[in-house]
Amino acid sequence: MAMSVEEERVVASVPMGLLIGGEWRHARSGNELRVEDPATGDSIAMVADGGPEDAIDALEAASRAQASWAATAPRFRAEILRAAFELIMARQDDLALLMTLEMGKPVAESKGEVAYAAEFFRWFSEEAVRMKGEYYRSPDGITKVLTTRSPVGPCYLITPWNFPLAMGTRKIGPALAAGCTVILKPAEQTPLCSLALGSILLEAGLPAGVLNIVNTSEPGVITDRLIGDTRLRKLSFTGSTEVGKTLMRNASTNLLRLSMELGGNAPLIVFSDADLDKAIPGAIFAKMRNGGEACTSANRILVHKDLADSFSERLAEELSKMKVARGTVAGAQVGPLIDQDALTKVSGLLEEATAAGGRLLTGGDRVGDKGYFYAPTVITGVPRGARIFREEIFGPVAPIYTFDDDDEAYALANDTNYGLVSYIFTESFKRVHLAIDALQSGMVGVNQGLVSNAAAPFGGVKHSGFGREGGFEGIQEYLDVKYAALNLS
Repeated sequence: MAMSVEEERVVASVPMGLLIGGEWRHARSGNELRVEDPATGDSIAMVADGGPEDAIDALEAASRAQASWAATAPRFRAEILRAAFELIMARQDDLALLMTLEMGKPVAESKGEVAYAAEFFRWFSEEAVRMKGEYYRSPDGITKVLTTRSPVGPCYLITPWNFPLAMGTRKIGPALAAGCTVILKPAEQTPLCSLALGSILLEAGLPAGVLNIVNTSEPGVITDRLIGDTRLRKLSFTGSTEVGKTLMRNASTNLLRLSMELGGNAPLIVFSDADLDKAIPGAIFAKMRNGGEACTSANRILVHKDLADSFSERLAEELSKMKVARGTVAGAQVGPLIDQDALTKVSGLLEEATAAGGRLLTGGDRVGDKGYFYAPTVITGVPRGARIFREEIFGPVAPIYTFDDDDEAYALANDTNYGLVSYIFTESFKRVHLAIDALQSGMVGVNQGLVSNAAAPFGGVKHSGFGREGGFEGIQEYLDVKYAALNLS
């Protein structure tokens, strides 16, 4: 399927090289990386495919720029981020179309991500001028304690494909606000939004070398080179738990500061007193946002036995109505999965679940023979020992399980190594507070299927990682605390 004139224009507006030291350039090898439209399988662009030498060039550029960038006035950094926010919002339509082309989500949903992504730049433009220290008298009365905060230094930021713009701004925003320089490695499948973002930041006045972008088909190779170099001081990664564990082991050599936003296996609990008129749309949003390809996606829907039949039937009815199509098609609600591997995984999880006794209420099949589409699916009666209960689905599949009482609901919800987010639906104020305390997750959505907010600390516990992105806490991940003891005797 050929791209439209408008699609070609948007893609052509993006620089296709590596951004190193303020310049767009080819990879040293001359290699290029193919970017695919997951709705069609067709190529939409070829971008520079960086190797380890390019990564070291990027680190050298970031290291050269670090001292001068750290010395800039916080207001100067804030104004650049604010200008970038304005530019993103002015180009929301183009960026949304670009996102849909390389990632697949419907254009309307992409526009929502663009606004969400921009908000991180606005938020951290405001945080840049609020990095505070402390000054107080020590208990012995002799010393005054002075604390200040300083940037950790050059940072390596690794972003995933599922939110190709927002994951970049969520990491770049606090790093730049804190005074850190950056090497960004976007996901192999979705480099275009990151390249467009780099262009916007340069236009906003970001000095050369402060942001460097290395696209690559060899993420492991260039990552090993970078984190083995003592000039790098911070690694922030969003991706799978298994990769995160490997990065932690490798980063220990140079004791890098780490932020890890890893996998999820989110429970969504519908308590006995839940209002289904809230719970159904909340569950749809929590499950179907991004086509289910989100670490915050509701992976296990736990419904009280008295509501299970009604909830399941209503959810299946609503999901069966959702329009599955290329994200540029009018009215599209569910786009394709990202690639063949994703389609194979989702299909495999469903095959095992149905073989184990699961009952399909809707969906359960691939849609069409082109691209990587999968039907919105509801399945009940799956044994709790099935792989679909343990693993992150990352697709439009809603498994429903039942529970008898609140204690069982909490036990089921916490029966996982992950702990990113939980969702609850209840009309009881008391139950809300009990659930927040009982659930082992870094975030809880109460009577809503959305927790992401630039003004709130995003992150998890257990195998979902550590560190927080967004909120007042987000900038602290990029700052070291320095203490001075002032002898006044």
